[in-house]
Amino acid sequence: MRRRDEMVRIIREASVRSQDELQRLLRHRGYPAAQPTVSRDLRELGIAKGPAGYVLPVAARTDVVAPSVPEAPAGPEKREEKLARVVREFVLRVETAASLVVLRTPPADASPVARALDEAALPEVVGTVSGDDTIFLATRSGAAAARLTQRLRSLISPEAKPRARSAQPRRSKRS
Repeated sequence: MRRRDEMVRIIREASVRSQDELQRLLRHRGYPAAQPTVSRDLRELGIAKGPAGYVLPVAARTDVVAPSVPEAPAGPEKREEKLARVVREFVLRVETAASLVVLRTPPADASPVARALDEAALPEVVGTVSGDDTIFLATRSGAAAARLTQRLRSLISPEAKPRARSAQPRRSKRS
């Protein structure tokens, strides 16, 4: 949609700190939109709000704005493909912390990954919390967290194996 393309241009060109400010800038450029529409567009574009205002996901930071096409509801295969692509493209690291799975992304890229995870409706996941560059996935158990960690690591790199804790060399005491 042209309005969404204009939103990306506005955010790329200037520091936009609120939805009200974005609405005013859109209206000034000939794209009036209600607050719920602006909010939905921001979410669907994967635009996150950082300390300095709205930031574009890495995929949208080029000079060319891809045309927006409404997405048809995705079936399980499409959701899996999208999840694999988004994890491969954005996730830097996956760790387990008890029954949590923690994903690290570049700054401002956690939102599109969290959305893909939510849309994938993974059976192990009971909730998702996303920040700027970190995602916490709450799972049903520690075992579920371990399985999910391995699954997500395999999407990053098919050869991914569990990290074994390396033994720390013992320090000798100096007198």
